[in-house]
Amino acid sequence: MRLFGRKGADEEAGDGIPAFWAWWQEARPGLDSLVAAGDDEGLRERLAPVVAAIHPDLVCEVAPGRSAAHALVVTAAGDAELRSLAHRWVRAAPPSDLLWEFHPSRQANPRALELTLDLGGHEFALDKLVLGLRVPRGRPRVDVSAYHPIFGELDEDTRMEATLLALDWLLGEDDVARWVGEITPATFQPIDSVAAVHLPAVVADLASGYTDEEWVLLEGQTASGAALVATARLPLRPVDHPLFDQHIAITLPYAHRDENGLPADDSLAALRDFEERLAARLLKPRDDAVLAAHLSAEGHRIIHLYADPAGDAASQAKELAGSWKEGRSRVDVSSDPAWAAVVAFLS
Repeated sequence: MRLFGRKGADEEAGDGIPAFWAWWQEARPGLDSLVAAGDDEGLRERLAPVVAAIHPDLVCEVAPGRSAAHALVVTAAGDAELRSLAHRWVRAAPPSDLLWEFHPSRQANPRALELTLDLGGHEFALDKLVLGLRVPRGRPRVDVSAYHPIFGELDEDTRMEATLLALDWLLGEDDVARWVGEITPATFQPIDSVAAVHLPAVVADLASGYTDEEWVLLEGQTASGAALVATARLPLRPVDHPLFDQHIAITLPYAHRDENGLPADDSLAALRDFEERLAARLLKPRDDAVLAAHLSAEGHRIIHLYADPAGDAASQAKELAGSWKEGRSRVDVSSDPAWAAVVAFLS
């Protein structure tokens, strides 16, 4: 696998996607020749500037393809802020052919355990990697403690980088984001560790328990000590909706409250009716947005939606909120690729 980009720049994303694909059409014959010749340095020199023009923190790789001979991967490399940009890059790609296919994230490599990396003169062979695996009760995640015989010779950052790359090769980058929780590179072999080859089966077993839509009810307090009740989707992860990076927050004041300031009586019925109409207009069957969570406290319900900014979900939400009769509603719309507004509910 050839790695052509490194994260670390702080510049803002540029709209270089159309320019990239226009360049690709012109440059492809030369790129094909470089791949055939095994000229990694030549590929790096050609690809790095045009990928950096999209965003300097994107990482570009050429890897074996699933159907085509080669895969061009432009990935956010775990940066949630850039995931939607990588997916918009691939959405604009030309159709795959026999030579090239395109991906916005690293794909699982069926030959991962045959791969070896040179890490500062140390041989990082994946067939010698072992993992301690733990699934915390009630969480849709598996925590991973990774050990390799050379880890004691490496610095902490290099150990983590090697572990993350190995997990991407074993599961695919998106499934790492979905199902892997805490990641700990270890310098001593964990108790009850297993060979890395078993990780995909453990993750598949975990994922099988979350095939249906589920919601979790949460209770807490506001900063002022008032009662708060929230309902959130479970699991809730931005990686499942990579193009939905527009946050839409609908705030509805309600007139009828119980002694804790939570909705009651006619207000509770009105809120349910509003969310049913919201679902009919935006969520089903159009799938223009996803309802991430809603919370009620101190006479207000806040509904958190995420949508593709290329659609009309925001205008639809504003129109619907205008029909609310129990007070002045508000709709706030912002860009939030990492889903920071609902970070407390991410699972």
